[in-house]
Amino acid sequence: MRNRVQKENSAERTYLIRQEREARKKVYKRALILAVPMMIQNGITNAVGLVDNVMVGSLGTESMTAVSIAGQLFFVFSLAIFGGMSGPGIYSTQYFGQGNIEGVRNVFRLKWWIGLFCLVAGIVVFVLWGNELLSLYLQGQEDGIDAAKTLQYGREYMLIMLFGLPPFVVTQIYANTLRETGESVKPMIAAICSVVADICFNYLLIYGKLGLPRLEVRGAAVATVIARMVEMCVIVGWAHFGREKYAFLNQVYRSFQVPGEMAVSIIKKSLPIFFNEFLWAGGMAVMTQCYSIRGLTVVAGMTISNALCNMLNVVFIAMGNAVGILSGQMLGASEYEKAKKDSVRLMWFTSAMSLFLSVVLILVAGVFPFAYDTTRTVRHYGTCFIIITALFFPLQGFLNSLYFTLRSGGKTMITFLFDSMYSWVISVPAAFVLCRYTTLPILVVFALVQSLDFIKVVVGYILIKKGVWMNNLVA
Repeated sequence: MRNRVQKENSAERTYLIRQEREARKKVYKRALILAVPMMIQNGITNAVGLVDNVMVGSLGTESMTAVSIAGQLFFVFSLAIFGGMSGPGIYSTQYFGQGNIEGVRNVFRLKWWIGLFCLVAGIVVFVLWGNELLSLYLQGQEDGIDAAKTLQYGREYMLIMLFGLPPFVVTQIYANTLRETGESVKPMIAAICSVVADICFNYLLIYGKLGLPRLEVRGAAVATVIARMVEMCVIVGWAHFGREKYAFLNQVYRSFQVPGEMAVSIIKKSLPIFFNEFLWAGGMAVMTQCYSIRGLTVVAGMTISNALCNMLNVVFIAMGNAVGILSGQMLGASEYEKAKKDSVRLMWFTSAMSLFLSVVLILVAGVFPFAYDTTRTVRHYGTCFIIITALFFPLQGFLNSLYFTLRSGGKTMITFLFDSMYSWVISVPAAFVLCRYTTLPILVVFALVQSLDFIKVVVGYILIKKGVWMNNLVA
């Protein structure tokens, strides 16, 4: 009798283990179906950025540094757009999970208003205070690097890039909504078309090929603007051509009005996310400015590192987006326990994927900087920054999935405090103090600032396990 009970218990345990394994495989597959097209899209986009970076880097350290600094400022704008779209996106995802197409349509209209507001504000800031913002990164002087020439190149690049902001905003409105409704392939294909245009025109305009003028840094900006126009035309045209599949686009422009109560509710939830993304990107820009105190060679070295690391971090960024979309859809369908279990599974899965990326980065860290026509010191910094960044990839992968999970339930104030406020209260002051008031080597400073994210992971994981983020906004 006793043996029989033991066999039954063993069979039950085996069955439960098998069920758990099957559940993990199923959620991994769902996440990858969403994430892989985003990885390809963002990977190709970042590959273009890498090609741009290397092409511009062949013109000299000043050109490379100027484009990098201007790119850091545009990064703040792009994160503001991302934050502006993300808040409504929580509702869009849950409305779609609920089957409420009219809700998705109204959220899409609201995104237009938010995008236009951010666009006008961004253009005003770049036109009026562009020089001042660029100059913040040019305080450290180095032999062989001309700060005045770097500022001139940065200003030229920035003014041309302003023409690419409107198509960028329109693309984000469409691409994000399509992803929130489970369609991530069309944004990927639009990005591929953009990449082809960008690479071709970069080569033609930077170096002046096929009878076109040699525009150098300005050519890189013009090529990017053309690429963004191409991406916008492809995704908007294709989406409206398939309106029978994307029901929310049917008669979407018959009116730009959004029900007042819905708009107020969404904006109240969205503002913390908008400010979170904006302030987080601003925090990253300020930290880069702190590092620039140690010299322009440091900025140039970080430019090389970022160009390569951004190629691979698309994996955990896309996985984080997928985790947020899947969690939001499950919450919209009131599947709370499933959302909690699957989110934890996906966090560890993303961290494991990021560990593989760390190995790849470390293997190529000593070779990649030689693609640039720059000094030995800059190459050395580039190699070291790549290795340090790679060591923290698994942590960043876990943290990214954790953030999107917290956000999927609409607990936007928690994510605001958890993400951007942490950066401004802990990370930014640490970088400022260590760079300005200590003699620690910049590489040690960079590693110490990166390690502070361990605190965020611990706090965030506790919040996830407690389930404080689980909330159905559209019930």
